[in-house]
Amino acid sequence: QVQLVESGGGLVQPGGSLRLSCAASGVTFSRYAMSWYRQAPGKERELVASISRPGDTTNYADSVKGRFGISRDNAKNTVYLQMNSLKPEDTAVYYCKALQQFIEYWGQGTQVTVSS
Repeated sequence: QVQLVESGGGLVQPGGSLRLSCAASGVTFSRYAMSWYRQAPGKERELVASISRPGDTTNYADSVKGRFGISRDNAKNTVYLQMNSLKPEDTAVYYCKALQQFIEYWGQGTQVTVSS
């Protein structure tokens, strides 16, 4: 049974930081490219960041470049999203996704709220 479990969300003030984690089980983690998506109320889900299987290539949405960092630890079957200089517009449910060719799995999401 494949599971992706996100954690680390919460309430943070503008300018603050959070580190999200996504722990995978039931898959050979190193064979999957990993991504973080987010969905704000009333908006479509959008790609935030992605990382290649070995972790040597990363991509970011323009809105988070220079503030967010994606990384992975294949030994721990975990992908991370370090979020710095958070803004109210970063408020959303954050999801991780595992992708291998045409097979994809999603986590259940973790809420991030940026507010004073």
